[in-house]
Amino acid sequence: MSSSVGQFCIAVSDLERSVRFYTEIMGLKEQGRTEIPNVNEVHLAGEVGGGRLQLAKFAETLRPGSIDHGFALWKIYINVDDAHATWKKAVDAGTESVMVPERLDRWPVIVGFVLDPDGYLIEIIQHDGKRPGE
Repeated sequence: MSSSVGQFCIAVSDLERSVRFYTEIMGLKEQGRTEIPNVNEVHLAGEVGGGRLQLAKFAETLRPGSIDHGFALWKIYINVDDAHATWKKAVDAGTESVMVPERLDRWPVIVGFVLDPDGYLIEIIQHDGKRPGE
């Protein structure tokens, strides 16, 4: 049996703001939109494979107010060609930096961290050589 992660979904407070962050800054592409009772969704993916990210904006009557992160989701990994350029683009756009990109001794990667518009921790990863799944 072969398995893979297809996509995961995060709740957002402002759907269009989050779409702009993940497309214009992180480089993902919009794959489609779904409107169902009490929730609007946008599906995003990279050009070179990997799973999909689904953004969901719930109706205020269903989930009012800001996003409660709890402790379930630690971070979202975004694979990029240039971690420094992506991190700088995010910071220049007003995104909060958590860590300037740096090369890690433990793995063949450069990583940096920012917070998305709803405070989700985003790990920006530049791989040496092939990315996972390629």
